[in-house]
Amino acid sequence: MSIGLEDIRRAAAIVAEDLPPTPTVAAPRLSEQTGTKLFLKLESLRHTGSFKERGALVKLRSLDAAQARQGVIAMSAGNHAQGVAHHATRLGIPATIVMPAQTPFTKVERTEAYGGRVLLHGDTLSDAETFAHAVAEHDGLTFVHPYDDPLIIAGQGTIGLEMLEAVPDLDTLVIPIGGGGLIAGIAVAAKALKPGIRIIGVEAELYPSMKRTLADAPVSCSGATIAEGIAVKSPGLLTREIIRDLVDDIVLVGEECLERAIYTLITEQKLVVEGAGAAGVAALLDDPDRFAGQTVGTVICGGNIDARVLASILMRGLVRQRRVVRLRIGLSDAPGALAKVAQFLGDAGGNIVEVYHQRLFHNVPVKMADIDVVLETRDPAHVDAIIAQLRAAGYPAELMDDVS
Repeated sequence: MSIGLEDIRRAAAIVAEDLPPTPTVAAPRLSEQTGTKLFLKLESLRHTGSFKERGALVKLRSLDAAQARQGVIAMSAGNHAQGVAHHATRLGIPATIVMPAQTPFTKVERTEAYGGRVLLHGDTLSDAETFAHAVAEHDGLTFVHPYDDPLIIAGQGTIGLEMLEAVPDLDTLVIPIGGGGLIAGIAVAAKALKPGIRIIGVEAELYPSMKRTLADAPVSCSGATIAEGIAVKSPGLLTREIIRDLVDDIVLVGEECLERAIYTLITEQKLVVEGAGAAGVAALLDDPDRFAGQTVGTVICGGNIDARVLASILMRGLVRQRRVVRLRIGLSDAPGALAKVAQFLGDAGGNIVEVYHQRLFHNVPVKMADIDVVLETRDPAHVDAIIAQLRAAGYPAELMDDVS
C-alpha cells in the first residue's frame, strides 16, 4: 500500500485534535561543534516521552465503534507500549500489550500505569509478536503494529510536516531508524514538500538491519546497545520499500558515539535523551564533515532513559573529559604518608573522591605502597599540572585511563 502526502496531512489533522506540536529548537552550541546550523525536534517532550504517540493515536482513531469496544493489542518493550496504552485508555479503548518476559519491571509498571493490560511472553520481541497475533485472533482484537502499518507511518510522518513548517530552509534531515516507521513517514512528507532535501538514516552499529536488508546482505544483529529503541533485528516490509525509494543513505553509529551524544545533549542542550533519541546527534558528531555548512534537522525521538544508565554515562563523560581521573601514586609505607599526599592533592586544587591503598597486589618494594586516587579536576591541563607537581615533590604518579 502506497503512502502519500495527503495521507500524512489527514494524519496531521487527527493528531492536531489531541497533541500540540512539539518545539523545533535551534542548537547553537551543537551547531558550532558540527559545523552546521542544527535544529532539534523535541519529541522527547511528549507525555509518554516519545514520538510513538503520533502513530498510535492515528491508528486508534481509525477504529470503528465495534473495534474500539473490543479493544487493541500491541507488542512492544518500551515506547510504543506506552503510547498505545496512554491513548487507548484516554479514548476508552481496552489495550493489551505483549512484552518479552525479561522486559525491565519499570517499563512494565509504566505501561500498566497508562492503563494497559500487560502480558509477558517469550524471550524476544519476535516471540511477543507471534503471541500477540495469536491473542488478537482468539479475542478479536485489532493489532497495532509499532511501525509496519500505513496509519502508523502516516502518523509519524506528521513530524516532517512540522519540521519543514518551522524551518523551511532545512537541507538535510538525520533520522534514527529502528523498524523504519519514523523515517519512512518523515521521508514521504519531506520529499513531497521539498524534493531536493537529503534524508540520512541512522542505525546503531550493533543493529544494522535496515542498511543490510536494503543492500541484500545477510542481517546479523546482536549485543547490548544503549539505543535499545532502534535495536530492531527485522525491519518493516512497508517501511523498507519507502526507505529504499526516498532515503539517501543510512549511516551506523557505535556505542561510544551514542554515549557521547547523550552526554553532549545533557551538558550542552540541557536535554535528557535516550540512546535512540540521541542517534541523529551521534551521527553528526561522528562525521561532522559530511554535514558541514548545511542546515540540518534531527528528531530527538525519545527521552525514556534508565536512571542508572544515565548516571553511568554522565560519569563516563566526566572521565573522558578528564574532569574525573584515576591517578596511581607511589609513596613510602610509613605513618602519615597518605595524609601528606591527600594534603598535597587538596592544595593542588584536586578533590579526592575515592582512595584505594595497596600494599600487597602492586609490584612495588616492600617498604613502598601504591595508592589509586579517584580525583575531580578542572580539565586535562589541571590533571597534567597535578601529575607534574606530584613527581617534582618525589611522588611517582601516572594517569590510569579507564574509558576510551
